[in-house]
Amino acid sequence: MKFDFKPIFKALFWIVFFVALALVLFFAGLAIGYGVLGDGEMMDVFKYETWQHILDYIR
Repeated sequence: MKFDFKPIFKALFWIVFFVALALVLFFAGLAIGYGVLGDGEMMDVFKYETWQHILDYIR
């Protein structure tokens, strides 16, 4: 008897695909939100200093 791994790999592919898509859309949303709505530079949202400032503000 041979076990068919094809459905398992297909399901794993779709799970990984949607998680990767969600991450890409999340980071795109961060950049657009910070750059357009926040009147900042879009790529500044990915800088360490920006997040350090946010965390300092929260504390």
